[in-house]
Amino acid sequence: MKPEHITDLDWQLLKEKYIDNLEEVVAKLEKHYPVQYLIGYVDFYDTHINVDERVLIPRFETEYLVEKTIQRIKSLKLENPKILELGTGSGCISIALKKHISCEVTAVDISEEALEVAKENAKLNHVNIHFILEDMLKTNYEYYDVIISNPPYISKEIPVEKETKYEPQNAIFADQEGMFFYEEILKKVSKRKEKPKLIAFEIGYEQRIKIEKLITTYLSTYTYVIEKDLTGKDRYAFIINE
Repeated sequence: MKPEHITDLDWQLLKEKYIDNLEEVVAKLEKHYPVQYLIGYVDFYDTHINVDERVLIPRFETEYLVEKTIQRIKSLKLENPKILELGTGSGCISIALKKHISCEVTAVDISEEALEVAKENAKLNHVNIHFILEDMLKTNYEYYDVIISNPPYISKEIPVEKETKYEPQNAIFADQEGMFFYEEILKKVSKRKEKPKLIAFEIGYEQRIKIEKLITTYLSTYTYVIEKDLTGKDRYAFIINE
């Protein structure tokens, strides 16, 4: 009865949770409904993050973004930095950062429903985060030491996994071949009086040349590093003001 694409661990969790209606669950899985939504949570960088259709499902690539950002903050010797996350969704990035380093975190999202989940997750993980319901491009970027974002970056022309149709589409797709939010964020940062010490992005693995062009266009005095994920694909852009 177990669908082939479901791991043994996830199957065990589903059997325990849906002991009386497992057949209905299997029917959903066969229609590519995300197993994470059925389980109700994901483990993300030593945090417990509840998820449902109100939020994008955290991926393992984003865990590595958190880890690398913590390393960068430490190497830059930023003490108790003020961090701004743009497009927080489930809150996983902000919560993981707050749990693992001394910092002040503000997390922004345009979706009231997503922020409801993020606030629940912050409470669940016993962290204090300032949440703001707002378009990330209208947020005041001043006075933050670190700006981090895993924005929508999939081009609308690119085919995606079938499971993603159940996730919030505005958290996945972006105009300008997926580069819209990166350009708008960098453009806004370039106009700041007090510029951040670090900007951390998750990017699409084929977007390296495009993100490099945007960085050199808007923040030519910054240095930057493009780093790979665990599969060896370009996945993270770290833009540094030293």
